[in-house]
Amino acid sequence: MTEPTSEKGLPPVPGASVSGQRNILDRALSFIERVGNALPHPGTLFALMALLVILVSGVTSQFDVVVIHPASGEEVRPENLLSVPGLHRILSNMVTNFTGFTPLGTVLVAMLGIGIMESSGLIGSALRKLVLSAPRRLLTAVLVFAGVMSNMASEIGYVLLVPLAATIFLAAGRHPLAGLAAAFAGVSGGYSANLLLGTIDPLLAGLSQAAAAIVQPGYAVNPAANYFMFVSTFFLTVVGTWVTEKVVVPRLGEYHGEERAGLHDLTPAERRGVKAAAIATLLFALLLLWSALPLDSGIPGAGFLRDPGSGELLHSPFMSSIVAFIFLLGLVSGVSYGAAAGTYRSDAHVMKGMGKAMETLGLYLVLVFFAAQFVAYFNWTNLGLIVAVEGARLLQSSGMGAIPLLLTFILLSAVINLFMGSASAKWAIMAPVFIPMFMLLGYSPELTQVAYRRGDSTTNVISPMMIVGLDLPLGPGAPMFMPVPGAAG
Repeated sequence: MTEPTSEKGLPPVPGASVSGQRNILDRALSFIERVGNALPHPGTLFALMALLVILVSGVTSQFDVVVIHPASGEEVRPENLLSVPGLHRILSNMVTNFTGFTPLGTVLVAMLGIGIMESSGLIGSALRKLVLSAPRRLLTAVLVFAGVMSNMASEIGYVLLVPLAATIFLAAGRHPLAGLAAAFAGVSGGYSANLLLGTIDPLLAGLSQAAAAIVQPGYAVNPAANYFMFVSTFFLTVVGTWVTEKVVVPRLGEYHGEERAGLHDLTPAERRGVKAAAIATLLFALLLLWSALPLDSGIPGAGFLRDPGSGELLHSPFMSSIVAFIFLLGLVSGVSYGAAAGTYRSDAHVMKGMGKAMETLGLYLVLVFFAAQFVAYFNWTNLGLIVAVEGARLLQSSGMGAIPLLLTFILLSAVINLFMGSASAKWAIMAPVFIPMFMLLGYSPELTQVAYRRGDSTTNVISPMMIVGLDLPLGPGAPMFMPVPGAAG
């Protein structure tokens, strides 16, 4: 008797009939997908929330709602925006709310550098070089690792690496879906981990800084605040490799499709480009190392980016220039690659590459406009501080310790991520509430941010909001699924 197969051409789950495969998990994911699809666009969501803040400020200002500011000891009451003075403030500050929104400039500057790397062809060639150079026995680990590293350039891993991984496995005589799964696990599950800083780091840090200002104006959140997630890159690579080889590959079995693929190595021009980019990156890294050396190291000019007075590195121009470094690294490596590979023949090509990167941010700018208004109104009305003080008091009275509290917050972030894919959109909503609240409990904004990132990336791989069906020609009965570009960030 022939073993039944599922409608997707894959072996059925052990112990389940094909007709009975719509189990509890299937129904739960379908429910999540329906709820997620019913949500308005994030830009619309922020617009509605901004209107809600205005209405709530008008209602609460009519009652004797008051809290004591934890730092100054002064009474804090709601400010009414549903009034003529409130209307004047809304209209006269609409532009500056947008242009002064902290994450906006950091993302634009970082994306200029990433745009050069992408348009020159450096990112694509570097990823291909990485996976093609891997020994066969390390192929899965390299794909997972490349997926984790790809978030340095935003969603490039979804667009480039996931389909490439399927082709690589196919060329190696292995099941293409296993390669796709390995890359997707690295790209999606490892979205917050990296050995380097990516575009998501300054974006979330800017949102955290704006939220921290509710309690402590002037508080600075450095984009490198969560850099210890460096370690997660190796952990996720090991786990992703083990799951692929021990769970996914046996589950899929041998590949018997008719399609076959062959991978071409880098062209001579691409190899020249990668070599030139590697040399330029190394020189840039040495320059940064020189700028961060102790002032008393005896090396001429050493430590020129340290604090001139104290010699500190933590609070110095070096640490406040992380976004500039991302841009400069993209400029140096991307231009070096383009010049050597022949993809850049004039300065106009470089400018065009940066322009294309800006074109991809159209919807992001729309979202930021409404998010900036929401955050500003939340600040003006004092609702953020009132919610933070009352929430902190409630949490203190609950008797929850630090670890249960953070685990609960991580779980909340993971659940919300099932319904709303954008990491920045979720954090723009959650940060003004939770960062001030946790600050009043003694937890730094950086700690709250990393807890959010842990929960947010954990459920990426199972969130229906992160994928869309896409049939690729990899053989009969083998539909593949690719993430929606832009969904994660």
